[in-house]
Amino acid sequence: MMNAKITQHLLTIELQFDIQFPTLYKQFLVEIIQDQANYEIMDINQNYVSLYSYSDLIERNETYQIQEYEPDYLLIGQNGDQGYFIYVKPNHSSEIIYINDLGALDSLEMLPIAPTINDLTMP
Repeated sequence: MMNAKITQHLLTIELQFDIQFPTLYKQFLVEIIQDQANYEIMDINQNYVSLYSYSDLIERNETYQIQEYEPDYLLIGQNGDQGYFIYVKPNHSSEIIYINDLGALDSLEMLPIAPTINDLTMP
């Protein structure tokens, strides 16, 4: 039942922001993060990253005005002032995870850090 609740919430986010979640990332939210308020990983550069649960995505993206500065991306987590993003433009599927300075959005290019959410963590 939890998976249906999360999936429905993700659909609401897609409609609200006019975005499309990549398949692997959506699966990660539903099956791995689930309802965990604070899901932390160590990324491939050995930085601790707090990945947002489905319930925090709207608030975090609105707080940092992501759709104003980077409308084709969604902020999915952070390490201090370093944001972790995924490309969410509808009908342009990409699973690549990017990083960018949250204080310099729209002025710095998104830098790819991992090919998928599953590749973001330390082996």
